[in-house]
Amino acid sequence: MAVSRDTASGSSSAVRPRSWWRRGPGLALLLLATVLAGGTSGFILIEGWDPWESFYMTVTTVTTVGYREIHELSPPGQVFNAALIVIGVSTVLYTFSLLMALVVEGTLHDRWSQRRRLRMQTELTQHFIVCGYGRIGRILTEEFRRQQVPFLVVDPDPERVHAAIEAGALAVVGDATHEDLLRRAGIDRARGLITTAGTDAENVYIVLTARLLCPDLFIISRIETEEARGKLLRAGADRVISPYQIGGLQLAQTALRPAVVDFVHLATSSDNLELTMEQIRVSQASPLAARSIVDSGLRQRYRAIVVAIQRADGRMEFNPASDTVIRAGDSLIVLGPPESLRALEAYAGVV
Repeated sequence: MAVSRDTASGSSSAVRPRSWWRRGPGLALLLLATVLAGGTSGFILIEGWDPWESFYMTVTTVTTVGYREIHELSPPGQVFNAALIVIGVSTVLYTFSLLMALVVEGTLHDRWSQRRRLRMQTELTQHFIVCGYGRIGRILTEEFRRQQVPFLVVDPDPERVHAAIEAGALAVVGDATHEDLLRRAGIDRARGLITTAGTDAENVYIVLTARLLCPDLFIISRIETEEARGKLLRAGADRVISPYQIGGLQLAQTALRPAVVDFVHLATSSDNLELTMEQIRVSQASPLAARSIVDSGLRQRYRAIVVAIQRADGRMEFNPASDTVIRAGDSLIVLGPPESLRALEAYAGVV
């Protein structure tokens, strides 16, 4: 299944179903419906038959079934029936051949799959828009898929988009620096945007465009060189990540503190079924708001350990004391069993 720019992009996809209806199988089905309606109307007007008899006669005629005539035809009716046979049989054969070609070539299935993806794309909410499906983008989306986080891939390369779709992702072909494409990607409903384009210039333009569209959107950008960090932050990125720096630090930490690295990997890995680390935001109406850690009963009720608290103003308090007060708008960095943390997240997010 080749992915073209028209197939994957939002604007072209909106036009494609209408153009498909005006030609090919859509046109053939329209012609067939016209022949059936015209034949039915002709027998009603010429022979004076009732609608059902006229429709039945039309169907048996154009399909060459060869049943008897319902009533004796008048001379004008015979002329009309002869014309209906020529036009109707040609239309039926044309329609049948096109539909069979779609089924044999798999095009019909591809169109259904495309329409299903478009419907899923319009229904996306609280998702991440991943701009770029290179090596970093593939690793990122695979982790999202394992954690069942909704996302949409945007990439200008049709082959990469095809690879993303084959991997089970929602993806569109297009330039993420275009405002229209980001709107069609649901940026106003998105949880965040991550740009992993191959050059710093592309990332700067994508971040700038996204920030202008959604001032409150959480944006993460990859950088190739440290010189671009300040530009991306000024363009509106909330976080700027260097894969090379992170990779180097990971190697150093593994060499110096392998047990610590193993623990962090265990706590943050989606494959771990016994222990995980999560960030849980406390809503205004949450029962946790304005209560201390010990009074909230997080350890007793949810077996959760509060590793840190990120305050609403961005300050991070590590290893908070038991009498530390949790405030609305805080984000709790907690460690515990996945099922318990999901229940805690629902409890903390009560509205």
